[in-house]
Amino acid sequence: MRIYDPHPPTLQALGGTSIELMVGIPEADLPDLAQCQCHADDWVKANILSYPDVKFRYIAVGNEVSLESRYAPFVLPAMKHIYNSLNGLCVGNNIIVSTSIKTDLLGKSTPPKDGEFKPNVTWFIRPIVEFLSDTRAPLLVNVYPYIAYMNDKEHIRLPFALLQPNSGEKLGGVHYDNLFYAILDAVLSAMEKILASSSSSSLSVRLQSGSVSTTVSETGQPAPPKKKKGGGRKLSDEDEDFLTVENARIYNNNLMRIVKKGTPKRPGIPIETYIFAMFDEDLKPGPEYERNFGIFYSNGRPKYPLRFY
Repeated sequence: MRIYDPHPPTLQALGGTSIELMVGIPEADLPDLAQCQCHADDWVKANILSYPDVKFRYIAVGNEVSLESRYAPFVLPAMKHIYNSLNGLCVGNNIIVSTSIKTDLLGKSTPPKDGEFKPNVTWFIRPIVEFLSDTRAPLLVNVYPYIAYMNDKEHIRLPFALLQPNSGEKLGGVHYDNLFYAILDAVLSAMEKILASSSSSSLSVRLQSGSVSTTVSETGQPAPPKKKKGGGRKLSDEDEDFLTVENARIYNNNLMRIVKKGTPKRPGIPIETYIFAMFDEDLKPGPEYERNFGIFYSNGRPKYPLRFY
């Protein structure tokens, strides 16, 4: 399970369960955590050590922090301080520290083997990738094939974006079963290029051993309700044809199937993946579809059946 801030009632509810948790640190907290190790120590004591019965798996230091925001320079220092706090307080071996990025940091994504980050994001992503390589932690990546499809319908087929069986394509001479695999491998290729150009010999050794890795911290497919007269929907007609409950069902059920198999760059290695989101978010601002990612409606009723392969 993933939550985006250390919400005490949720943490209390998870105590004593077998549910492993990714807990986020909101970007507004990053400046203090980056400024002083003492603030990171206090954060870990208040939000991790205070809940000894919760099975923490990840701490996500920021989620999709915009590189144009004032918070971007604080991501890496905050990650380092949280990492140091966990190790100093003797809980570091069990909890992974990372940050979650959008795939729009990629400047090139096809074919996946040629994936690379945009030159103007190198100042941000290079030290993060190097830190994660040093700590043997995965980069958290939010992967949304539907966004890629909506932005490039001319070259991306709908079955490929919905992860449908037998919809594969050859990209750069490599067969890809679906767009999800292709996006992930493009990120991995971009990370490998970062480390290949590093001056650190230890990083080069780790690159050769294949230690670069990712965890999919978000993926999903929105399913807005049917259009109502006068409802003020913010979807075009062609978007409505794609963003349906049926397509959301198809995507997430196919996702359950493919994450067990691994990508062409990491064959046979299951892909740890978090589905966004558990519930619709009726009060979320923005376009209508942003409020309708849930596999459950906001009243707790299932939106469609999920098959656990």
